[in-house]
Amino acid sequence: MKPATQSHVDQPAAHLRLVSDRAAGEASGIKLSGVSKTYRSRDGDVPSLRPLDFHINQGEFFVVVGPSGCGKSTLLKMISGLLPPTSGEILVEGEPVTKPHGNVGIVFQHALLLPWRNILSNVMLPIDMKKLPREKYLPRAKELLKLVGLEGFEKKLPWQLSGGMQQRASICRALVHDPKIMLMDEPFGALDAMTRERMNVELMRIQRETGKTVLLITHSIPEAVFLADRVLVMTERPGAIAAIYDVPLPRPRSLDAMSDPVFTELVQRIRKHFFTQGSLD
Repeated sequence: MKPATQSHVDQPAAHLRLVSDRAAGEASGIKLSGVSKTYRSRDGDVPSLRPLDFHINQGEFFVVVGPSGCGKSTLLKMISGLLPPTSGEILVEGEPVTKPHGNVGIVFQHALLLPWRNILSNVMLPIDMKKLPREKYLPRAKELLKLVGLEGFEKKLPWQLSGGMQQRASICRALVHDPKIMLMDEPFGALDAMTRERMNVELMRIQRETGKTVLLITHSIPEAVFLADRVLVMTERPGAIAAIYDVPLPRPRSLDAMSDPVFTELVQRIRKHFFTQGSLD
């Protein structure tokens, strides 16, 4: 078996077709050109991200992994339009990002469901805030809840659901207005290991069935390799791109993929980046 290599790997035919699909989608997706971030303070400038250049293709599952404090969450906030870059340009679906935009759904580490609203009302929150027609999106909200296995829980309050179920509801909330892109910041970091694995499988299924472009941030190297079409590895702060790896594991994937020699080799290759820098945490 030939080992995976940085950016280009020995790939099966199915993966070569995926690469061709990516090339066809380069006119859309997410593109960063020279994007950096420096925070200003009374004590002086604090560099967070060095200039970044990369592209996420339409329909791709793209995962960013790196040590704490390297600017991963800052990167996500800039792509979402919640935070302006210090330099460079970010394009989402070919349009410059200058403010929060409606073509993106965001899932955070904690579900952040409103405790006084039932699950269906929580999922419909973006529709209410954007003043979109409820009659159009209510069926979609119910269909999403069915998709993630929450049919029958629509009238439950958040405290009546487990942590994993709450996070599934938050994914529905991010998808209800039908954005083309999902941004996910450590969405399963607060869950126990077994629930986290189940949620990883569930997330891949949702992405496969909806065709969304996904950018996910994680500290977990195995999680990154298991989920991703490509993995971007970041350096310590100020964050920069250490490497981008293709993941040549066929889809759909089950947890058995974690025993594949290709999976093990790629996890070890990515982990070596942090042996020279320090630990992920």
